[in-house]
Amino acid sequence: MDSTTFSMNRAELDLPSPVDHVRSPRTRAMVRVQNRMLDAAREFLRDESVTEIRPPIIGPVTDPGGRGAKQVDVDYYGRRYRLMTSAILYKQVTLTGFDAIYAIAPNVRLEPLETAVTHRHLAEFHQIDVEVAGASRDEVMLLAQRLVGHIVTRCLSDCQGELSELGRETAELSRALEPFDRMTHAEAVAALMDSGHPQDPGAEIDWQGEELLSSRAPRPFFVVDYPKGSRGFYDRESPSEPGLLRNFDLLAPGGYGELASGSEREYDYGRIVTRMRETGENPAKYGWYLEAARAGIPASAGFGIGLERLTRYVAGLPAVWQASLYPKVPGVFAP
Repeated sequence: MDSTTFSMNRAELDLPSPVDHVRSPRTRAMVRVQNRMLDAAREFLRDESVTEIRPPIIGPVTDPGGRGAKQVDVDYYGRRYRLMTSAILYKQVTLTGFDAIYAIAPNVRLEPLETAVTHRHLAEFHQIDVEVAGASRDEVMLLAQRLVGHIVTRCLSDCQGELSELGRETAELSRALEPFDRMTHAEAVAALMDSGHPQDPGAEIDWQGEELLSSRAPRPFFVVDYPKGSRGFYDRESPSEPGLLRNFDLLAPGGYGELASGSEREYDYGRIVTRMRETGENPAKYGWYLEAARAGIPASAGFGIGLERLTRYVAGLPAVWQASLYPKVPGVFAP
């Protein structure tokens, strides 16, 4: 991509210069809201006896990801390591020493170029990652709901000036304090197809479908029971409903789309290897992780909340890049 394309892309996406963005009053208001969100998240999780950890940024392997995102290789003393796209594998192994953990850490995913116009994708972002040993999917869904509710409560209480400066409609945001709704993946697919949106019933809900569903929702809601094959090997297949995964996405209303993904995890060594092969992964790449699984990792469930996406929702921002001081929009060169 040459400098002409670089300049054109920034203009097309209405991206200001880095200096103009950093010194903007709206950016400063966003950072103050985001800081209160992080304070509230740590406050809530500490009170729930969840231990904060600092996961690695690079490793021999990472979450295989999906939706066309590419991983980034680095040379680690002559070996090929990967930048983390998600800490899921490390979260599972860390539970051999802790009952419940969380991390707030950066991730890098080179999203497809077409996602530059979604207002919801960044190539570099942060996640609030939570994992609980022995938990079920429904238990961590409730934990995610309570965590988001606590964050919103604190921002409504402590950031009125900033939310007003950003033009956020607080009555609408207050709907996040109500119980979240729920629909199955099959119900979501049916609703989209009834609307004329060509959603593949065997795949994840695409970003256009997520936006359409969330634009009609009055409050945050979960989509559960994705079909096997639509997600990674670590999402546990339902023992009572073969072909369905014990997982979920959390979507925000108002067209903001997905905020979080989570699931119960596969933890049995044999099941993990089988699922790896079913999803086209080479088990040989995951040597350290499979050694831990063979020795025994606990059953668990967890989720990851995109910090910048949640900030966009709480602050009412038009685009997710506005929730980062130095945003990396897919395909656009940036500092």
